[in-house]
Amino acid sequence: MTLVRARVMDTPDDPFAGGSLRHDDDGGLLVTDGVVTARGAYDRLRSAYPHEEVLDLRAGVLLPGFVDTHVHYPQVRVIGSLGLPLLEWLDRRALPEECRLAEPSYAAQVAREFVDGLVSAGTTSALVFGAHFAPAVDALLEEVARRGPRVTAGLVVSDRGLPEPLLTTPERAYDESRALAQRWHGHGRVRYAVTPRFSYSTTEATLDACAAVLKDEPGTWFTSHVNENPAEVAAVNDLFRDALHYVGTYDAHGLLSERSVLAHNVHTTDDELTLLAGRGAAVAHCPTSNSALGSGLFPLRRHVERGVRVALGSDVGAGTGFSLLKEGLQASFMQALLGPDGLPLTPAHLLFLATRAGALALGLDVGDLSEGRPFDAVWIRPEPGDPLDVGMRNAASPDDALAKVFALGTPADVGGVWVAGERL
Repeated sequence: MTLVRARVMDTPDDPFAGGSLRHDDDGGLLVTDGVVTARGAYDRLRSAYPHEEVLDLRAGVLLPGFVDTHVHYPQVRVIGSLGLPLLEWLDRRALPEECRLAEPSYAAQVAREFVDGLVSAGTTSALVFGAHFAPAVDALLEEVARRGPRVTAGLVVSDRGLPEPLLTTPERAYDESRALAQRWHGHGRVRYAVTPRFSYSTTEATLDACAAVLKDEPGTWFTSHVNENPAEVAAVNDLFRDALHYVGTYDAHGLLSERSVLAHNVHTTDDELTLLAGRGAAVAHCPTSNSALGSGLFPLRRHVERGVRVALGSDVGAGTGFSLLKEGLQASFMQALLGPDGLPLTPAHLLFLATRAGALALGLDVGDLSEGRPFDAVWIRPEPGDPLDVGMRNAASPDDALAKVFALGTPADVGGVWVAGERL
């Protein structure tokens, strides 16, 4: 057992439903076999467990590990390609890079860089868009298994509208996806996600193949893109003339459930929100990507009021980095820019979106540091004297201190990352 001593902040109760920030200025967490088995004031726990090893993390703040609900493994090397809208960015930046993952040695290098990016940013769980090539997905999941974060990922499938090397057939999509799911789903901390790239690049036959994988591999997840960019939405409407809307292109094939996460949903209709809520599906909000590609301002208030679950995604590489602190900050800015249509976000909202909301969206028993939860945590430890350190030491309240973490924190301020008590 280890007794962790730290300034602890988390959001076990949803701030969008009346919850607030939980804060222990000098808190104790007893970690036994990777699980938090007691929590309270440090002095009380020390008296109860006088002989346990103490891990002193008071120099900074201890948060739950971040949960990224949308991030692309093959795109780590194209982060920062600014000034292009979605479809042009895909053609000129993302897709040529994704073709390179056909080479297994190249994919293995990118996999190492990608997992390094996740862990260095304090991300302990992620829903990852894999590659279009099964060996490259193996390379990613082998690296994940070696390093230890919780990752849900799968083969990306498309059969139209992309460069030829990235295309498959419905039969091959089914066979390769099932083989990967059988090899990896439930292996350690890895789970499998059925992943059509988006309806723009996926015919109805391949969407049916995706549905067959979900049926034949119980417990697997589903993820894709939806309503990101007006030109993309218009193109999907042209391709699926019989569909009521973009969300309906997935629902018509039985792909939406409580194990579904759709990324973006910026340009959504009320009918789509009602359908998503009814199916229990979640949406990954990717603020820096929406800004970098000029996709639009995310209608968070409409999602919340309609009962659609929302969490944060970094959307590397259209997003501008792996840090969910940056995503939370940008989410706050976006809601402010929406004026009366926006939903003002407190620091507690941001922490919830970056942690427990993502865990709920992914069906993971993590996201806060309550008793009974795995010890998935990130230690934010700025260098003495830098602006974040100064701001935290002079904060007016715990909420103000957390606001400074989101405003000023970067991966350089991550002093430690743990998954199930194991330091990564």
